[in-house]
Amino acid sequence: MIFRDRTDAGRQLGARLRRYRGRPDVLVLALPRGGVPVAYQVAKQLGAPLDVFLVRKLGVPGYKELAMGAIASGGVRVINEDVVRDMDIPGEVIDAVAADEQQELARRERAYRHERPLLEVKGRIVILIDDGLATGSSMRAAAEALRKQQPARIVVAVPVSAAKTCDEFRGDVDEIVCAIRPEPLHGVGLWYEDFTQTTDEEVRELLERAQQQHFHAASHALQVERPAVQRVSEGRRNYPEEGNHDYTSPIE
Repeated sequence: MIFRDRTDAGRQLGARLRRYRGRPDVLVLALPRGGVPVAYQVAKQLGAPLDVFLVRKLGVPGYKELAMGAIASGGVRVINEDVVRDMDIPGEVIDAVAADEQQELARRERAYRHERPLLEVKGRIVILIDDGLATGSSMRAAAEALRKQQPARIVVAVPVSAAKTCDEFRGDVDEIVCAIRPEPLHGVGLWYEDFTQTTDEEVRELLERAQQQHFHAASHALQVERPAVQRVSEGRRNYPEEGNHDYTSPIE
């Protein structure tokens, strides 16, 4: 299977996550930038709010590809104690690298979210989305940072992943959904007909559109609910002998 583009990938991924549709405790978080168009389609299908979750790797000075930790949205810092201990990295070095990366993270926060605060994560089912997993290092850092904010459940979902990486995530998160698991992967972009880089402007536009759609959907649901509550109340006034009943039904 090859996806036409990230929009097509998001629609197909959303179909695999339909058991979460309509749940008020679900939140979709995207890793920008490529994960946003995918996550937008998933959030749209599930009727869930969408936000970005930014992660910046803390590279070891002189060995940038080796992560000694990461910082993420919400002021979260994760340290790889094994790397720090094995390479005897002093705390002031970690702080200096984190300060530099925090500036870039803050810039992206302003660019994508403007003044909107990060959506509440604690106690919610969080579906964390990117456009694909190769080594999975950024997603792994995101999941670890997200765990510190105490979500009820972390679900990592991607359209395409290396089979080995997908399997490795099973021990790191509550659920992993990989739509396709080609072996060998060679590269995430090879599984898209159009893998054009997502721009900052596209990220902003999709986040704003998702926010408006979710607001209108919530407003419509409230308008539908109010007359129903009024009818039930009126019915109870007509039948005072009726006992108390629990009309709450479990969410599937």
